[in-house]
This record gives sequence, C-alpha cells and structure tokens, in this order.
Amino acid sequence: MRGLIGIAALLASPALAAGPQDADTKAWWKMIGHLSSDAFEGRDTGSQGHARAVAWTVAQFKAARLLPAGEHGSYTQTIALHEVRVEKPGTRISIVAADGSTTDLAFLHDVTVRATMAAPAALKAPIVFRGWCSRQDVTADVAGKVVLCFGGRRKGLPGAAERLAAVVDAGAAALVTIDDAGFTIEPPRWPEAYARTITIPTTEARPEPGLPMLRLNPAALAKLLGPRAQTLLADAIAARPLPAFDLPAQLDLALARTERDFTSDNVLALLPGTDPALNAETVVVSAHIDGYGLGEPVDGDSLYNGAFDDAAYVATLIRLAQARKGKGYRRPVLFAVFTGEEKGLHGANWFTRHPTIPLASIAADINLDAIRPLFPLKILTLIGLEASTLVQDVRAIATPMGIEVRPDNELERGMIGRTDAAPFLRAGIPAISFMFGYDTGSPEEEKFRLWYRTRYHRPQDDITQPIDFTAARTFNRFFYALTARVADGAAKPAMVR
Repeated sequence: MRGLIGIAALLASPALAAGPQDADTKAWWKMIGHLSSDAFEGRDTGSQGHARAVAWTVAQFKAARLLPAGEHGSYTQTIALHEVRVEKPGTRISIVAADGSTTDLAFLHDVTVRATMAAPAALKAPIVFRGWCSRQDVTADVAGKVVLCFGGRRKGLPGAAERLAAVVDAGAAALVTIDDAGFTIEPPRWPEAYARTITIPTTEARPEPGLPMLRLNPAALAKLLGPRAQTLLADAIAARPLPAFDLPAQLDLALARTERDFTSDNVLALLPGTDPALNAETVVVSAHIDGYGLGEPVDGDSLYNGAFDDAAYVATLIRLAQARKGKGYRRPVLFAVFTGEEKGLHGANWFTRHPTIPLASIAADINLDAIRPLFPLKILTLIGLEASTLVQDVRAIATPMGIEVRPDNELERGMIGRTDAAPFLRAGIPAISFMFGYDTGSPEEEKFRLWYRTRYHRPQDDITQPIDFTAARTFNRFFYALTARVADGAAKPAMVR
C-alpha cells in the first residue's frame, strides 16, 4: 500500500531515478502519483475513493475550461449497478475423498467462483474429468455431477461458451474450469483480487446459468488428482487430446454471498468546436477511471493502485485539456472518462446506449488503455486496426515519429472486446485503442511479459514501478497530434468493414 508521498521521494527509486525531463511529462507523472495514491483507494467502481477521483477529475476539466457534457447540465453521468459478491469469510470449497478425508481449496488462491445468485450456494456432488469439455467430451453420464475440464484459450480448443453450453445441456451440477497454463500470451495469474460480478440491471440482461461455475489454479490440480496431475497438465499445455475419467471424490461447496445496488459515474466534458459545419462530428477521447480497489493481498499489499491501468491515461486526457486552454479544434472533442471498465466496460456501454449527445453525431473514439511505457516506443500495436480509416490518421502521425504501426498479432487475447473502444465499434462508430508493440523474443517482449505476470491487475501497478519516461512522452505527443489531426481533418473518419 502506497501513501501520499512527494514526487521527489518517488523519483529516488532506482527504477525512476532519471525522472521525466520535460514539463508536460513532469506534470503528467505528478497527476498519476496523485490519482493512483492510496487517497483514492484504488478507485473501485462505485466506491468512495472512486467518487473522490471523479470529483477531482471534474475539477481538472472545469479548470481547463471544458464544458459540462453529462446529465442535467453536469459533468457526470450516473449508472445504476448491481453487485453479487462471494465473501471470503464463510466460503468453503473442499474435495472429499472416497475415504472421507477432506482437502480444502484456498479461496481466491487455488480456486474462485462466478458470483451469481442464480446458482445454488451449497452443493455436494461427485467429480468427473472430461478433457476440454467439448460436445464430444461431455455426454449424458455427467448429469448431476461436477464436471472438471481444462479451459482452452488457444485456437482450435473449445471456448468458454462451448464448454458452458455442453455441461448445461448435459445436466451437470457444476463446472470447474482449469486455467489454460499453455496460453503463454496471458498466463494464469493468482491470487484473484476478489469474486464479484457487477452488472447493469435491465430487462434485457442475459440470465445467469443456474449452476456453480468455478475456476481452478493449475498449480492446485494435484489437490484433486494427486501425481496424475503433472502428466495431465503437460498434455494440456501441449494441447494434446485428454482422457475422460471419474474421480473417487466429491466437491463440497458452501458460498457466503451478498448483493447490493449502487451507482457509479462517468465523467463527460466538452471542448466545443470552432467550425459550425462540423458541430455534428464530435471526436471522443476516452480512458477509464476505475481500478480494482481493495482486494486479496499480494506480497503483503492489498490496495490495487492502478497507476498504468488507467490513472496514467486519465492524466493524459487532463494534460491535453490543460494544453488547449479552452481553444477548440474544428470538431468538438468530448473528453470521456468511463467507470466500470474493469467490471465489463459498463461505463462505455451505458454511454453508447444512453448518450448525452446524439450518438449519430459522434465521429470517432480514440481510447487510451493497456498502454505500458516500459521500453522505447518503436512499434505501436493497434486494436481495431482494420475497422476504420483511423488507421490512416495513426500512420500519418506515427511514421514521421519513427513508430511502426502493426496490427494485433495475438488475437487470442480478445483485446478488441476488452477496451472501452469496443462499445463504439459495436455501435458502428470508428474507434481505436493502442498497445506498445514488440518483436517476438525481444527484450521488449520480456519486459512486457514480466509486467503482465507481476503487475497487471496487481497492487504492484503503482507509482514505484519501472517506466521509460521518454517513451511515455513520445506516446503522449503522438496522442496529442493524432487528436488534432482527427479533430481538424477535412474528412470524417469512416468504418471500412
């Protein structure tokens, strides 16, 4: 947990000793230190810390002469949300062997569970292993039983929807999915911060499945299978065919669940355009303000500060607004700071379904998330590269800066659907997001993978982590120039597929 400490003290860290060298990056870094400090408690959706972060962000946009673009003449848009939580105290997940002996699975470390009120809170049923849980693996003999299988995330393996449909149709009592340890692009990370499901309650909401859905840490597989786990795990990592067999054991499950209704806010602020002919072509620049908040401790720290994800790029939006000093581009620019991104893109989804400006008047969204300035910016991976003409604008800015623009070559991650650009694309609006790119096997890739394993959605994503300040400055300058090109350009961005 990091307290409110001075920026000079932060820069004394060996990783940060050089510090930012230019005024813009210094101001940006100071903002990140403030917004990701313990004072905001990790900015969990709907929390008091999140509300304080929203109020602080609104104050920055007001001071930068942006106009309110939220509800009822305000800078905010309020979203009603519903939470189901599985509480650690009172929750027990155990394996009962045939001889009656019991092995407990450590909640949030060995296993977690989908938080839903639709499934039973208690269950005791025999366990069967069914490979990858394809339609061929899961037959009628699993009815009333707990189905254990590997959750493949790689091409050619059954996906989550196929696995769930197979076990539901076969009448299984529960589904336990073992994380795909062979998915090296994004290897499993444990512990989980918490077990919570946050939804927007609507009559159109998809009903939750009526069976418990658990995720198992591959490192805990031996607690279920003993010595056999090692061979089975090796076969799964290699994506080989897997056997089907019944375990001489039962799953004994008891969940302590709570639910509540609450609200959380988007921040929406407008820089008016200067060309009346383009007033109906608003460019949205977006980032998300929410983080994970307080969760399961990692190395003794339970506060998930969310410095790079995404305090850094809320700060980038604020710095752009401050630099403009109320001076508009030809097109209006809407500064959108969304809530609930980490819980299902809720803020961006709500805004595109209930826009505070006409949806038809939105020309494009340039979204900032998943940006990790850990090494020099030589390659920029575009999320949504082929979707719109925005790629032409990106290349026009990036190429003279010596930045190569590449498509996302790791599509299995599903990044196209994991950022706040996705709801805009679904609405038919040109949208784009970015990641620092790297060559396979390069030192840059090694740095990115290490950051993902040790800091992504972790308390260690804080102000003391390594950063390449030159790369951070380069990206921010790229973003400022890209926004100007899109907002001032003669042609409105267009979808290409």
